[in-house]
Amino acid sequence: MHSFPENRPKIVLAGGNGFLGQHLARHFQSLGYCIVVISRASSSLPNHVQWDGRTVGAWATELEGAAAVINLAGRTVDCRCTAANKREILSSRIDSTRVLGEAIATCQRPPQVWLNSSTATIYAHNENWQRANTEADGKIGTGFSVEVAQAWEAALWAAHTPNTRRLALRTAVVLGADGGAFPVMKKLAKWGLCTPQGSGYQWISWLHVHDFCRAVEFLLNETDQAGVFNVCAPAPLLNRDFNALLAHELKPLVRLPQPVWLLELGAFVLRTETELILKSRKVVPQRLLDLGFRFRFPTCERAVADLL
Repeated sequence: MHSFPENRPKIVLAGGNGFLGQHLARHFQSLGYCIVVISRASSSLPNHVQWDGRTVGAWATELEGAAAVINLAGRTVDCRCTAANKREILSSRIDSTRVLGEAIATCQRPPQVWLNSSTATIYAHNENWQRANTEADGKIGTGFSVEVAQAWEAALWAAHTPNTRRLALRTAVVLGADGGAFPVMKKLAKWGLCTPQGSGYQWISWLHVHDFCRAVEFLLNETDQAGVFNVCAPAPLLNRDFNALLAHELKPLVRLPQPVWLLELGAFVLRTETELILKSRKVVPQRLLDLGFRFRFPTCERAVADLL
């Protein structure tokens, strides 16, 4: 177990060596927190601990006395939905959540709060101008990605952690200049692929990575809040409008059409699935807004301008 100065609170980031974990680590370190990263990869870096994401081990001592544990663990969904990949996507989320619950249950001084990743993909496909999904009246969808999200959240609520506040973060696509989906979007747009994908009338829910970190900080400090939170910007936009933004900013020499058949071919070549861009996700962060959270980047225009 790592020792830290008594006056500095500790945050444990499970699965914290990826894009979001690195941003959260820097954000909270700048606020004076000590960070411990738990990941499957071995590392010689200080304050990094290895786990298998399935069984309680020596890593569990890091949870003692933590101000928060934030679970980001889970295999990427940017892959083909083969049977093997599906098993890994599901098990990596359920197992890591389950074992964190088991570890917290054994703590003498359990973490004050447990923020567990989930996904805004849990909601149903929104057609045209249907009302956006909120936490209170969102319509849960169907299909494999929804089943994963439901099982992920069920594992969180099944944990016996009466002294640890629990929140499920239904996070939308997080936009950052140095990781996640945005650098790929930017590269494709420069090649002229900044036109409506399919019909272009599917909704995109999104969030600037800076606001993601600020929202996590906000929820960590809202000590009477628990349950499900949508973590996304308050202004979802249509796919055609998002691509028009990229075209306006990047000014490619040509703009190539992107019909569904071409997207299917591209997804096969890139070993991914078209659901990531064709499913309509119209989600708003009603609970965050009701609590008074203020977004630094409330519109996609401001976010994209900042990132570019």
